[in-house]
Amino acid sequence: MSPSPFNALAAAAEEPVHTGGILALIDGTAGLLTVAALGIVLLLFLIIKVRLQPFVALLAVSIVVGLSAGLSVTELFGTVQKSDAVSVIESGMGGILGHVAIIIGLGTMLGAILEVSGGAEVLASRLLGLFGEKRAPLAMGLTGLIFGIPVFFDVGIFVLAPIVYAAAKRSGKSILLYCLPLLAGLSMTHAFLPPHPGPVAAAGLLHVDLGWVILMGLVCGIPAVIAAWVYSAWVGKRIFVPVPQDMVEAAEEARSAVVAEQRAAGVEPGEKPVPLGIVFTIIGTPLFLILLATFSSIAFDPSTARSVIEFFGSPFVALTIALLMAYYLLGIRRGWSRKSLETVSTSSLKPVGNILLVVGAGGIFGAVLKASGVAGALSDTFQDVGLPIIVLAYLLSLVLRVAQGSATVAIVTTAGIVAPLLAEGDYSQAFIALVIMAISAGSIFASHVNDGGFWMVAKYFGISERDTLKTWTVLESVLSVAGFAVAAVVSLFV
Repeated sequence: MSPSPFNALAAAAEEPVHTGGILALIDGTAGLLTVAALGIVLLLFLIIKVRLQPFVALLAVSIVVGLSAGLSVTELFGTVQKSDAVSVIESGMGGILGHVAIIIGLGTMLGAILEVSGGAEVLASRLLGLFGEKRAPLAMGLTGLIFGIPVFFDVGIFVLAPIVYAAAKRSGKSILLYCLPLLAGLSMTHAFLPPHPGPVAAAGLLHVDLGWVILMGLVCGIPAVIAAWVYSAWVGKRIFVPVPQDMVEAAEEARSAVVAEQRAAGVEPGEKPVPLGIVFTIIGTPLFLILLATFSSIAFDPSTARSVIEFFGSPFVALTIALLMAYYLLGIRRGWSRKSLETVSTSSLKPVGNILLVVGAGGIFGAVLKASGVAGALSDTFQDVGLPIIVLAYLLSLVLRVAQGSATVAIVTTAGIVAPLLAEGDYSQAFIALVIMAISAGSIFASHVNDGGFWMVAKYFGISERDTLKTWTVLESVLSVAGFAVAAVVSLFV
């Protein structure tokens, strides 16, 4: 029986349509390396010069690199008809977001409840009272360090800036003495610790348990933030920046607007102060559960007890438990309605879409590098160069960060490049987590005028562009270098 012409057409459609690669005439390895280099240059050009949204830029560069390296259209995009062909773009996007999206979403909602309930104000005021006027900068630094775990960097500034204004105004000293330690704490947690997008995305791309990322984030981040606090105390005594009165007034207006929104949502702010112990418990619970599950294999043989620990220590379960605790302890028990909880949670997720798309596009980029053979060529070349992987990861992330400004783009791009190097070696989870710390450290180096965080710091704390470069840019570099130095030293013993 002769085959149907329709069946023949369908079979032809499922055959890979190879482009041969734009650089097919060049020697294999050299051509793939050229594709990789031109892809990075194109990515920087699209983000810096064309001002293309990073998600679109990463997606476009992934397609160009894939086709140039010889991937077929079918391999890259799949087929219209149902077939066994797996789209590199779909698998790359879905593979990373399946791991990252839930964690970032749950973490964002948890941070929103802590923010709206007044947890930050209670934390800061209690620490300020505990440490006293002379050690107020340290209190602000600890506030940023603790509150920065569940909230985004920009949210932390918005919520805590009025407390910085008040502390600086009372002392009559430079606002730098109070804002820089706070910023160091917020920046360290944002770069080094889950559930923030950067370390979570890198963990997903490099297949590392979050428990190891949390542990190494603390090991590398705490010395780094202490070094940043020392720098803050030094520079705060040498550059005087007064409290920006216009921002004080704007903060009061913004706070009034937030209070009005809370009341409209059924939340009556400030009626019952949040107990500090509850704030610590809610923030610490998911970290403790995830760490316990990660290292349960050391203390327990396979058993029912270990299965229970691993269940509750799954990042999805641990963060869900913390969120439900926050709903009850900070919300329902303090008079919030269920509608209020829904409103606060839903509104908190609005800014997350852009982050998830950028992370997903980074997953596509990594998948294209692997499927096209570019990743293998890069791996062979980097191994021939002889640089330790952890040094290479830091330098790549640093260059990408300084060039285009986005820490998230620097992290996901670097993780995609170094993934094949790690896949070819017999590396432990602890070592790969340290590589993630190196990538994260590089992604915060030298924040300058192409970084939105630079302008946020300058605006909120009334610092001139010149002084922001002298203080905030250097502060970020201190955090970066110190964090990487600790990661590099610890990696020698792992």
